[in-house]
Amino acid sequence: MAQINPSILSADFARLADEAKAVDGADWLHVDVMDNHFVPNLTLGVPIVESLSRATGTPLDCHLMIEDPDRWAPQYVEAGAGSVTFHVEAAAAPVRLAREIRAKGARASMALRPATPIEPFEDLLPELDMLLIMTVEPGFGGQAFLDIMLPKIRRTRELISKHGLELWLQVDGGVSESTIERCAEAGADVFVAGSAVYGAADPAAAVAALRAKADAATAGAAWACGH
Repeated sequence: MAQINPSILSADFARLADEAKAVDGADWLHVDVMDNHFVPNLTLGVPIVESLSRATGTPLDCHLMIEDPDRWAPQYVEAGAGSVTFHVEAAAAPVRLAREIRAKGARASMALRPATPIEPFEDLLPELDMLLIMTVEPGFGGQAFLDIMLPKIRRTRELISKHGLELWLQVDGGVSESTIERCAEAGADVFVAGSAVYGAADPAAAVAALRAKADAATAGAAWACGH
């Protein structure tokens, strides 16, 4: 079944606890952490993650768009994140970092910017619980989905299948009711959605609608046969 992770980057920051409750049916709550260095924007940090982890029963999926994740990522596990994603472009020692995140009790995830190919990192895949393919340039919400990422999603799914891994494949950026089916058909099974959820009149209903579309597309996808 597809997993839907609403992004609080699109929520009302003055009402984060309420906004988290508004998507109680979501699988994870996606928290974008930006440092104004790795990406040109500044958002949430460790104290907000700590507060959110106390305010919601939905597990937190923290996406670190920051420099030096080797130093900072473990703190997000300690703050309550159930999954921590670092960017391979920023990590000095991605295998060591993934192992440290796992050792602290969270799922380890690695993200790729749109221009970063998956093939050089094939050997790292067994060290991960999830791989995130950015379908926009990281840094800001509300961007248009990049269709040119679909072949990359397919190639990544093929590598996951080749190695027989139980690795989640997440997409983030421009995911909506008009794009989620293409992502699912290509091989994604975890979907970050920001404005498509929090811009809706009923965020919980939007989560359910996105999941239904993704599940339907997955059922007819070649990669999911026998999955």
